[in-house]
Amino acid sequence: MTADFYEHEKITEQEKEIGSRKAFAMLMPYLYTFKRPLLGCLLLLIGGQAAALYWPQLVKKAVDVNIAESDFDSLLWTAAIIGGLQVLNIVFQYLQRVKLEIVGQNLMFELKSKLFDHILALDVGFFDKNPVGRLLARVETDTEALRMFFTNTVVILVGDLLLVIGIFILMFYHCWQLALVIFGIVPLIVAFIVFFEKKTTPRFFEVRKKMAEVTASITEFLHGMSIIQIFHRGAYARSRVNRLNELKFKDDAYVNVAVVLFFNTVFFAQYVMVGLVLFFGILWRSEGLISTGTVLMFLILIWKMYEPIWKVSEQLSTIQKAIAGSKRIFALLALESKIFDPENPVAWPSFQKSIKFENVWFSYTDDDNWVLRDVSFEIERGKRLALVGVTGGGKTTVISLLLRYYDPQKGRITVDGIDIRDLSRDALRKRFALVLQDIFLFPGDVKSNIGLESETVTDENIALAARMVAVDQFVDRLPKGYATEVSEKGLNFSRGERQLLSFARALVANPDVLLLDEATSSVDPETERTIQKSLKKLMVGRTSVIIAHRLSTILDVDQILVIRRGEIIERGTHTELILQNGYYSKLFHLQFKHRNGVIADVG
Repeated sequence: MTADFYEHEKITEQEKEIGSRKAFAMLMPYLYTFKRPLLGCLLLLIGGQAAALYWPQLVKKAVDVNIAESDFDSLLWTAAIIGGLQVLNIVFQYLQRVKLEIVGQNLMFELKSKLFDHILALDVGFFDKNPVGRLLARVETDTEALRMFFTNTVVILVGDLLLVIGIFILMFYHCWQLALVIFGIVPLIVAFIVFFEKKTTPRFFEVRKKMAEVTASITEFLHGMSIIQIFHRGAYARSRVNRLNELKFKDDAYVNVAVVLFFNTVFFAQYVMVGLVLFFGILWRSEGLISTGTVLMFLILIWKMYEPIWKVSEQLSTIQKAIAGSKRIFALLALESKIFDPENPVAWPSFQKSIKFENVWFSYTDDDNWVLRDVSFEIERGKRLALVGVTGGGKTTVISLLLRYYDPQKGRITVDGIDIRDLSRDALRKRFALVLQDIFLFPGDVKSNIGLESETVTDENIALAARMVAVDQFVDRLPKGYATEVSEKGLNFSRGERQLLSFARALVANPDVLLLDEATSSVDPETERTIQKSLKKLMVGRTSVIIAHRLSTILDVDQILVIRRGEIIERGTHTELILQNGYYSKLFHLQFKHRNGVIADVG
């Protein structure tokens, strides 16, 4: 698997540094945001607990007074009051549950929004190293764990704490001797719960991590299902997912066995309490120190006291998942983009002069494995520049640096004499439009994929851009036209049609600079000719940077840079480079030899 975030070790250390207490402390601001509804839930819970604490005393009265005195009318009234208190408690619990669910849903919405906004602000290098499935697990699974925590746990734990305190107050009030006997066992139960939490929290955290890895792998394999099937890699995908599932199973099994042991141990402690109450109750009743009703009330209170203990036991899994999820969420939120805007960005009202690369060195791994080496060139406004060379030479990296997806380790890039690191990313990127070889279409219809829901793009702009790159020729034939829904990955359109849609998307933005990365490599010759005609009109007066393997598409550009192993080895127009009879000339003649079925090599 790829490293988690920028460096797996780094993020793991961050998660360890957060710790359970710090994770809860980080959650407190979210609790404070919903303080009013949570306070309302707490009041409802207190009301319900007060009703729950009152009726055991009525049972004591029924046994010691009503039954002892054979006052059956009073007994009926006592029973009716007990029934009414139970109904009241149910109503309070219902209202509390509804309010908590509303809080939980709002919390999840806020967390997801904050996470997604933060992910959007991270640099492209982050996404190079993180699979989609793993990020999806943080946005979906981990926020859901926190929702469950807020919805089922927080207020309930507070209310249950109040209930236990109220129970012991009643016990000590009615028979402090028997209350001391019961109270002596409680610290042992609490110590056992703390011991269990310390032993299982790391395993719960590992389960969450491995669950994210399983999700990431399945997502990646589903996205690449066509490749898996065509290359018969089903066995590999199955074995990889099975191996990850086995690793998850080991930690999951440990946690579940521990939970079973925990429940049985706590359950046994309840029987010990009941036995002690019956033993000392019968003993002290014969001595006149306690009544039969008091013994029965103590048994009911033990049962009531175990309600919060069972709830805590049941919520331990939720608590553990929430702790693990919050660690992962806050570790992600703590990461800062390597590409950031300056505090006081320089204004760049319009593109006037040129773009310059000045002695630029760049490595994706921050070491001496340079992808670009001392690259320098200038593109004047309105000129067309082509980058050519074999795959892996650094052509696409030039565009990535120009858009500030990454920053160079040495040298600088300027627009109109301004270092692009002194500009805001939005101010820089809105001057550019990018068309890639790999086309991505978003969920929605054709119209939204061209205009990208921009408020500044009108239907007329979309129609004009579509006509310029011949999108209208196939969209007009569709039953719903521009309202036609785009399927997942745009598979209801041919590759050439998807390429044309990406051209229209770039044109509708009316950019100052066009960046074309192998933009016509996926279309047939006839469609390519259509696009070339449109591009010639479009590039008049507009700066263009073109990466092309088909050298026939760049014959009339103003300047060609030949990049090999990260260095510019030749520069000039097509005619000048052919006359030099150098590397470009060999590349150009190689393509024509391939057309005639001759295999050649350029080293």
